Amino acid sequence: MHKIIAITGASSGIGLATALKFAELGWIVYAGTRNVARDQEQYANVANLHFMEMEVTEAASMEKAFGEIESKHGHLDVLLCNAGFGFLRALGQASFEEIQAVFDTNVYGVMHTIRAGLPLLRKSDSAHLIATTSVGGLVGQPFNEIYCAAKFAVEGLLESLATYYKPAFGIDVTLLEPGAIATNFNATVLGHVQKTGGILEDDYKPIITEYLDAFSKRNSVPQTSESVADVVVKLVTEMDPKPLRLRTSEQAEAFVQYKVSQDPTGLAGMLNTRKLHLNR
Repeated sequence: MHKIIAITGASSGIGLATALKFAELGWIVYAGTRNVARDQEQYANVANLHFMEMEVTEAASMEKAFGEIESKHGHLDVLLCNAGFGFLRALGQASFEEIQAVFDTNVYGVMHTIRAGLPLLRKSDSAHLIATTSVGGLVGQPFNEIYCAAKFAVEGLLESLATYYKPAFGIDVTLLEPGAIATNFNATVLGHVQKTGGILEDDYKPIITEYLDAFSKRNSVPQTSESVADVVVKLVTEMDPKPLRLRTSEQAEAFVQYKVSQDPTGLAGMLNTRKLHLNR
């Protein structure tokens, strides 16, 4: 019997790379996208890969998508909640509409996905729920506070689900925590900044300029989407027991040590001249 995996946010980046790798392994892959015709045409020669409209901000869209999977297969083995986008603005700069958009996709989108997919996962004898968060879901970062808040929320959500999904339903739960990734993710984030007035001429400007410079130097060799996808494949097919949290690179692991070691002064490395302190 074929294994079935559904992946949201699979038109590019980590989601697409993961979809391609599982399809190569012979899994039946349902890849969530907003442009089914474009993506299906581009990857028409890839066996087992099926693009499907999955608008995670709309509960009805997710229910429809999983309804189609249920009608064809009756179950789902792996659900990867990967859809999301970054946001670089200070809380004092962002509009409410921008804040809401971040949470609509990065938090409520995950909730819509899990609510729609859970009945199918419960029908599998080896189900696994995975959500792509970030090291930003564990360590707060300057000018990423809105994005980090959303990822912190997903961390709390899945950590809570893990307390009973495995013992009650037999569903493993894992939080996938990458660091900097070489995708169009960062370009999209910075593109949004430019479209909404660029780096604003206010008290935040010297701090954010310094942060962006430090970020680019620290992440001069980011991890690739393909290497993250390899981690997901290993997680699903080899790791037993499944970990609740999984960093995808040594760089990500090292960054999280700022939090694990409870040494918040280490975060000053993100800004050369300013000390940042975590609330502990």
